[in-house]
Amino acid sequence: MTFESLQLSTPLLKALTEEGYSQPTPIQEQAIPLILQGRDVLGCAQTGTGKTAAFALPILQRLDPGVNAPKKRLIKGLIVTPTRELAIQIDESFKAYGRHVNVRHAVIFGGVGQQPQVDALKRGVDVLVATPGRLLDLMGQGYISLKDLELFVLDEADRMLDMGFIHDVKRIIAVLPAKRQSLFFSATMPPSIVKLAGTILTKPAQVTVTPVSSTVDTIDQLLIYVEKIDKGALLVDLIERNKLESVLVFTRTKHGADKVSKAVGKKQIRSEAIHGNKSQNARQRALTQFKNRQIQVLVATDIAARGIDVDNLACVVNFEIPNVPETYVHRIGRTGRAGAAGKAFSFCETTEKPYIRDIEKLIGRKIPVGSTSLFSPAQH
Repeated sequence: MTFESLQLSTPLLKALTEEGYSQPTPIQEQAIPLILQGRDVLGCAQTGTGKTAAFALPILQRLDPGVNAPKKRLIKGLIVTPTRELAIQIDESFKAYGRHVNVRHAVIFGGVGQQPQVDALKRGVDVLVATPGRLLDLMGQGYISLKDLELFVLDEADRMLDMGFIHDVKRIIAVLPAKRQSLFFSATMPPSIVKLAGTILTKPAQVTVTPVSSTVDTIDQLLIYVEKIDKGALLVDLIERNKLESVLVFTRTKHGADKVSKAVGKKQIRSEAIHGNKSQNARQRALTQFKNRQIQVLVATDIAARGIDVDNLACVVNFEIPNVPETYVHRIGRTGRAGAAGKAFSFCETTEKPYIRDIEKLIGRKIPVGSTSLFSPAQH
């Protein structure tokens, strides 16, 4: 299967070649033709499956006015996503894939001043990527009209529910035109999500790729039992011994993220932390530096667990084991993306053992156990 066989336009195929993509992922193979046909789609896909391109490419094709662009651009496509990081990355995807088409896009999110976003909206956009709060805020102020909307995407729907955005989402849906195409993506499909999808979609085609309980096959997972006090030294040793250039480390708390980043920094390893207490600009700067390999270690809380898309990320470390088993899948899904190989190390202290049992039950397999002697933290 090639992108050509999916009936994508020449400008899009050219952008895909420039981005280094030659073959569509399973979700792209399934979803792109359906979206181009104008069908509503219910997509169950975990992170790292190429989901963003699965909706971005057909939206760019459907909404490209070519040379006959109207003077006044009206919002025809809306993508609503739960976090700022995800919104920015989706907008970056539209920029990359849409470089040869005449589709204007913008991204809006909270945590920063609204004026540059308002200015972009005033200039006119075809596709808007937004987080729920800022979208409702600017709609309330009269800067956004959705009456001409043709395509609506709700991305990471289960995360929306987890973060308490369900009422915001319902308020947004209430003002959308009844005649529209809707795309709904979620990594998991609990009853509450199926119910929400029922209120948004009309006779949807279902697309399912790798259920959430199956961790990405290309990820080499290793569990290491270690006392809490030795975790920092073990992390440093792991990085130094394996000469790891790009490591994403997860902690459960903001304070923990800062602490780990400082400890690693003391060993002359370039590191930054990102979490909800950091300003949007600081988070984005750290993410950009990590992507560009200017920093070696990025320590993050689970706010960053979904949607961080870093090319060739070699390694994810669960410095603390997540107490929600699905979070493990989302965390380690940052590596081994789109078929690349990746490693995931989990540092488990005694009190975290029940979390491991829950994770293994969800993924349907035992995580291989490694020895701390691999990295000998006692030397530090």
